[in-house]
Amino acid sequence: MGVLLLIIVLLYQGFYADISPEELKKNYANEHSKFIEIDGMQVHYRDEGKGFPIVLIHGTAASLHTWDAWNQELIKNYRVIRMDLPAFGITGPNKNAAYSIKNYTQFLHQFLSKLHIEKCYLAGNSLGGNIAWNYTAEHPEKVTKLILIDASGLPTNKSQPFVFKMAKTPILNSLFLYFTPKYFIEKNIQEVYADDSKITDELITRYHKMALRTGNRQAFIDRAKTDFTPNEFKNSEKLRSIQTPTILIWGAKDEWIPLDNGKRMNNLLPNATLYVLENSGHVPMEENPKESLLILKEFLN
Repeated sequence: MGVLLLIIVLLYQGFYADISPEELKKNYANEHSKFIEIDGMQVHYRDEGKGFPIVLIHGTAASLHTWDAWNQELIKNYRVIRMDLPAFGITGPNKNAAYSIKNYTQFLHQFLSKLHIEKCYLAGNSLGGNIAWNYTAEHPEKVTKLILIDASGLPTNKSQPFVFKMAKTPILNSLFLYFTPKYFIEKNIQEVYADDSKITDELITRYHKMALRTGNRQAFIDRAKTDFTPNEFKNSEKLRSIQTPTILIWGAKDEWIPLDNGKRMNNLLPNATLYVLENSGHVPMEENPKESLLILKEFLN
C-alpha cells in the first residue's frame, strides 16, 4: 500500500494541464515579440537590430529563447530574426500535423518571404541546422553564409534519446499528453548540456512551460511518428551540392548528435570549416555563448 501510495503521489505531481498561448505570452513574449500568420498559425518571432539579416533557427523542444545570449551581442551589428518553429514555443502545432523536413523548409521559405528577406546569414541548431542546410541547398541565392550548430541530417550510429522513443511508444505517448513532470524535462536538458551546473531553475521552467503549451505535447508525438530517418546517400549528395561558405560549431560532448557527425558533415560540405568546443554539449550557443560567439563573429567578419 505504501509503494502504491508513493506511485500515486509521483503520478499526481507529474500531471500538468495545458498552458494557453495567451498565458505564455505574459512571461515569454516581450516588446520585441511579433506574430505573423502562416498556414493558420500565429508564428511568434522577434526581429531586432539593424544591418544585414541573420536568421536563427532553434532545435527540437526549444524556442527562440535558446538564442538570447547570441541575440544580445548580434543586434549591435546585425538585424537578428528568430522564431518559434511549428510544434514548439508559443507558436504551437500546425493544423495538418505535418512536421517533415520538407514541411519545415517550406515554412521557413514562407516566413522569410513574408518578412521580405532576400538574402541573409542563416544559422541553425540540431533540427534547426537540418532545416538551414536543406533550405540553403534549395535556395542558394538566399543564403550568403551558413552556420550549422550540432546539426542533424546524417545517421548517428547511436540509439535515439529516450524522449523520442517514448513519443513513439503506444500508451506511453498517450500518458505523455498529461504526465509531463518537471524532472523529466530537467533530465533531457542534462543530456544536452555538458555542464549541469549551468542548468538553472529558470531554464528548466521555461522549457517545461513551453512543452505544456496547448497542442505542443501532441505535436511532439506527431513529430515522432514522422519518419526522420536520414537517407544517407540522398542527404550526402545534397550537402555536397552546397557551395555557400559554411562553419560547423560542434560540442565535443554532444550525446545526441556526436562529434563524428560533425566531422562527416564537414567532409561533405565543399566550403566548410569545423570548430569543436571541448566543454559543450548539444547546444553550444546556449551553454557556452561567449566561446561560440567568438567563432561566429570571426566567420561573419
